[in-house]
This record gives sequence, structure tokens and C-alpha cells, in this order.
Amino acid sequence: MIYPQDPDCRDGEANLRLTEKDPDPSTLEKVNGDLKKLEVTNEKPASHSRSARFLIWTILNVTSTVGIVFTNKSVMSNPSFSNRQVSLACYHFFITGATLWAASHRFFGAFVPKPIGLKQMTPIAAAMAIQVVLQNLSLAHSSVMFHQLARLLLTPAVALLNYVLFRIKTPRAALMPLALLCSGVGVVTYYDSLPSADSGSSTSARGVIFALTAVCASSIYTVWIGYYHKRYELSSMQLLLNQAPISACLLLCAIPWAETTPAVSSVPTYMWSMVLLSGLLACMVNLSQFYIVDAAGAVSGAVIGQLKTCIIVGLGWAWRNHAVPRQSMMGIIMALIGMSMYMNIVLKNR
Repeated sequence: MIYPQDPDCRDGEANLRLTEKDPDPSTLEKVNGDLKKLEVTNEKPASHSRSARFLIWTILNVTSTVGIVFTNKSVMSNPSFSNRQVSLACYHFFITGATLWAASHRFFGAFVPKPIGLKQMTPIAAAMAIQVVLQNLSLAHSSVMFHQLARLLLTPAVALLNYVLFRIKTPRAALMPLALLCSGVGVVTYYDSLPSADSGSSTSARGVIFALTAVCASSIYTVWIGYYHKRYELSSMQLLLNQAPISACLLLCAIPWAETTPAVSSVPTYMWSMVLLSGLLACMVNLSQFYIVDAAGAVSGAVIGQLKTCIIVGLGWAWRNHAVPRQSMMGIIMALIGMSMYMNIVLKNR
């Protein structure tokens, strides 16, 4: 039996010519030991490289997600763009579609596209467009802090829909954390919508309505995503590549009926820079989220999502023009504790 020479083994221990008789056990142990050392030595740089890439993409995802929330809030706070939520969503969908198309190209090879018929994709593309527009409207008429906390209601809403439609039960131990989460959001909703003495209400009644309807629309869309994944055997990026262009075209048709075009001369130059930045951040969010889920799984993506929620709520707290009521602070703590407890229970069950 002849063992081929290992080019990385300079001393020639692995280059042994054995006879037809049974090999000496001590010799085999020595050869196997040398090969294992070489494998470990080769694996360490690759492992460190993967960890470094994952850390970089995680930082990019957190930074871009936090940045796009505050960038969009700044854009929609400008009078020229206060009624341009549909246009902003349409712009993001075009950017997302172009980014995913480039990522699926052979030059990058991030994933292989899988085309699905227009008739099959139009319903979920419309649901995607509606829930994004409602989120933009919620952000335009609410404080950043309330907008982000209201998004936590998506978890119990999806759990309820999964039970009603598919009889998927939530662990009994998770019901109390979900109730605590909903109670905390309810407390923040009440006190954040009360007018204050110095700057009025942080969140208008429209903001509350848009936030709650956005949660309902997003929960339907989220459940639908799972259905499309299973039925058409699509990855997240394949599904999004099919959806984004259709959603953009649907919103493009709705813009003349839903919005009035602002005078270009009245828009400050820096505001166009903010709009461009919003599109770039949307690209970073989509690509980084894809890498995180692909490299570490959906559960890790959800845990990172919790980190982003805490950062956005904290910065939204600092963003406010007036002090946060003590009751709202208690509601924030209740909501975040409830969500953390729920995530812990889900992770243990999995």
C-alpha cells in the first residue's frame, strides 16, 4: 500500500512505502497524528476568516438598520417629503431588486435566481408593498421609539395567525411573556400619544392607527412568506428577487393617485443626499441580512434583531424633544423584557 506524499509535510513522515504485510500500528498512529495536525492547522485560518466576515456583516446589518430608520424619519419629517411614503417605498424596492439581481449574477454568485410566474407572485408582492407603505406612514406620524416598539407586536400577531390558519401552537410558557410584551406596548402607546406641555404629542392618533395596521399587514405577509417558501421551494433571496420588481411597479402605478409631486426647487440639496443614503442603506440591510441568516441561521438573525430594537429604542429616546414620561419608561422595560423572555423560551424549545 502506498500513501501519496503530502506537499505540506516537509520531513516526509507521511511519504511511507508499506509492504503487503499488516502495517505497524505505531507507524499508522504517527502518520494519522501528522495528518490531523495538518488539518487543524489549515482549519484555524479559515475559521478565523469566517468569524471575522460574520462579525463585519453583523456590524453592517446593525448599523444600516438603525441608520435607515432615522434616515427615513428625517426624510419624511421634511415638508417636501412628508407625503411621499409610497414613493420612498417604491424607490427602495427598485434599489432592492437591482441589488439582488447583481448579487445573483455569475460574477458575484451569491445565489441562483428561480423565476416564478407573475400571477403567482402578484398577491405576495402586493402584500409586501402595502405593509412597507404602512410602516413608512407609521414612522412619519409617530416617534421613532413608539414605531419600533409597535413592531414588537408582530411576534404575537404572527403566533396568533399561525394558530388560526395552521393550528401551530405557541408553547404555553411563552404566553405570559407575550402578554407582558403587549401590555408594555399598550402603556407606551397611551402615554406617548398624550400631548405634552412643551412640544405636543409625539405620536398622533394617525400614527397609532398606521402602526397597528402595519403590524396586521406585516403579520399576514410574514405568514405568507413561509407558505411561499414551502410551496415553491424558494430561498429568502430568491423570493425577494421575484417580489421586489413587482412591488415597485405596483407602487409606481399608485403614486399619481396617492401623492402630489413636490417642487424640485424647494427641496434642499442635503435632502436629496439623505434620499440617496436611504437607498444605499436599504441595499446594505438586504445583503447583510441575507449573509447573517445564511451563515448563522434564522434564530441568530432574530437575536440580532432584538439587539437592533434595543439600539433604535434607546436612540429614539435620546432623539425626543421632551422628557419621556415615567410610565412610558416602564412600558418600554416591560415590552423588552417580555420579548427577551419569549425569545429565550423559543430558543430552548428549538
